[in-house]
Amino acid sequence: MATLLDLCEQYFGARNFYDVLKISKTANDKQVKKAYHKLSLLVHPDRVEENIKAEATEKFKVLGRIHSILSDSEKRKIYDESGEYDEESEEVVMRNWADYWRSLFKEITVEDINNYEKNYKGSETEIKDLKRAYIDSKGDMDYILEAVPFTNCDEEPRLHAIIQDLIERGEVPEYTTFTNENKKKQQRRRRKNTKDYIARINKETHRSVLF
Repeated sequence: MATLLDLCEQYFGARNFYDVLKISKTANDKQVKKAYHKLSLLVHPDRVEENIKAEATEKFKVLGRIHSILSDSEKRKIYDESGEYDEESEEVVMRNWADYWRSLFKEITVEDINNYEKNYKGSETEIKDLKRAYIDSKGDMDYILEAVPFTNCDEEPRLHAIIQDLIERGEVPEYTTFTNENKKKQQRRRRKNTKDYIARINKETHRSVLF
C-alpha cells in the first residue's frame, strides 16, 4: 500500500508536505489553511469532469491528510522535527475527507469557482505555476496543460505567449521541446481536447433530456 509520501510524489511531484501545498515551512496556520483551500478547490470531486474524477478524488484525499497534520500543532511539530506522521490510525483510514473539507469551508458554488478562475488567470500565482510547470517538464506543453489550473488547448496561445515572454526576459531557460514542439504531438493534443469536449457536450445533452 502506498504511503502518504508516495502519493504526494505520485500526484504532486513532491515528497514534502510544504512543497505540495507550495508554502514555506514557516507558514502560519492561516497560510496553511489558505493553501489547502486553494489547491483543494481545483480537485474537489464534486467540481471536476467525470473523466478526471478518480484522480482528482485521490488528490483531494492527499491534500486533506496533509492539512489534518499541519493544522494540528503537535502533529506538525513531530513532522517538522522528524518527518514522521501517523499513517495508519483509524481516524486517518476511516475519515470522510469531503466532510472534513465542509467542516472548514463554506459550500462552494459554480460562481465561486468561476470567480476564482477569473482572478487566477493573468495573476502572479498563475505565472508562478506556469514557470514551475514549464521548468519541471522542461517545456512539455502536455504536462503544462495538465499541471496549471484552468487550462486547456484553447488557452494554449495565451500560455505560449506568456512563456515566450519569460524566455526572452531570461526568467526561464529555453527548451527546444517547447520552442520546436513536434507538430504531430500538437495535433494529438488538440484531437484529444476536441474528443473530450464532444463527450462532455453529449453528457450534458443526455442529462438535460433525462431531467
